[in-house]
Amino acid sequence: MGGCYENRIRFPLEVVKSIREAVGEEFVIIFRLSMLDLVEEGSTFEEVIHLAKALEKAGVTIINTGIGWHEARIPTIATQVPRGAFTWVTEKVKPHVSVPIVTCNRINTPEQAEEILASGQADMVSMARPFLADPYFVMKAERQESQLINTCIGCNQACLDNVFKGKHASCLVNPIACREHELKVTPTQQAKSIAVVGAGPAGLSCATTLSERGHHVDLYERSDRIGGQFRLAMQIPGKEEFRETIRYFANRIEQTGVKLHLQTEANLDLLKEYDEVVMASGVEPRKITIEGMESSDKVVDYQTLIREKTYVGNKVAIVGAGGIGVDVASMLTEPLCHSLDDWLHDWGIDREIEHPGGLFPYPTEQSDKSVWVLQRRKGRVGKGPGKTTGWIHKRTLEKRGVHLVGGVTYQKVDEQGLHLCVDDKAQVLDVDKVVICAGQESVRPFEQDWDLLAERLHVIGGADYAGELDAVRAIRQGVELALRL
Repeated sequence: MGGCYENRIRFPLEVVKSIREAVGEEFVIIFRLSMLDLVEEGSTFEEVIHLAKALEKAGVTIINTGIGWHEARIPTIATQVPRGAFTWVTEKVKPHVSVPIVTCNRINTPEQAEEILASGQADMVSMARPFLADPYFVMKAERQESQLINTCIGCNQACLDNVFKGKHASCLVNPIACREHELKVTPTQQAKSIAVVGAGPAGLSCATTLSERGHHVDLYERSDRIGGQFRLAMQIPGKEEFRETIRYFANRIEQTGVKLHLQTEANLDLLKEYDEVVMASGVEPRKITIEGMESSDKVVDYQTLIREKTYVGNKVAIVGAGGIGVDVASMLTEPLCHSLDDWLHDWGIDREIEHPGGLFPYPTEQSDKSVWVLQRRKGRVGKGPGKTTGWIHKRTLEKRGVHLVGGVTYQKVDEQGLHLCVDDKAQVLDVDKVVICAGQESVRPFEQDWDLLAERLHVIGGADYAGELDAVRAIRQGVELALRL
């Protein structure tokens, strides 16, 4: 069935005709039509409309929207994609057919869905991952309680990443998803007084689940607000959605009755009277030593950079190519995108779909900053965590002209810049700033006295294991512990 376009669309049309003939006129047939292929030599807009009309004639009841193929090298559903970034595609197709049209991709709040429907961009809205994040999404929306919805942040880390690795699908912000028979939130038979130290993702999930079960929970946080590492993450361009998780837990604290104590440093005297103590004190930047760094004003750690918006100049070396190093490089090279059109242009997407597949055939603009992402280990650099999103990070850095360098040995930092060796060849990077993204260390306050708490002490999240900033593990540990106590 190759050759001309009429031949190539025969298969789907014959399938639809056969189904309609078998099920009768009242049966609903939904066809997911690729309206924007995002691959070279993909369908033109005229071909998309041609097939849409033919499908309607063949008996389709509703046409759903498909955006991009798996082979496409354009992000379509990850958190880096703006909300509702492709509703304009459905809007372009809608006038050409009379059957209802469904729009999709990065629509994760009821307010956004209502806005799309009210604007006439689509007749229906399709969601998938938002219902993993919160199975009561529709019920809460109907009750005008959208502030209590556990919003999907588009991370893919526990759903699609797991599926593509042959693992159990779930959800980063809702670890109970797909484990409902295993993880059941039931009322406790014995209410306990429980202290949770640290209001990051692990502490928040644990405290609110404990309180929901009927325990008396005090949540202690040494800073003036909740969120932990999520509060840093949400400041990275493309990760703004992380603030939704903080908003959700803030409302959950109030809903479940957790007593929150901000700007309170927990100590042994404070905690020793509780029945149980949960240590979720998080992580801090791992300290490394490079000659000259202590006395140099060129050096800054990633937390200080993100939190204080430190000026870095136009030439930056990033020590560490893990998830944090990649995020920092993306943040520093982020173009001044203020609109959806800016984002589409940055990724070379033709909003008029005049080019096949909806892609402009032009080279990508590079950042005006010179950035080096460095790692000691030889091999691939800059991919970052996540099977379904790692390629996006690497592609982002490459198209912005970021230098990705592996096999690095660090020598010293001085006024000339960062001295290093790459494959035994000495060189100096003339940089304005050196950002340390060399991993994390667990924060374990008064650890020398933990033995005095004995079996009452439970350690979760980054305090348990720093490693990569693994929010999937942190939130899951919090819920699982809360269900055991």
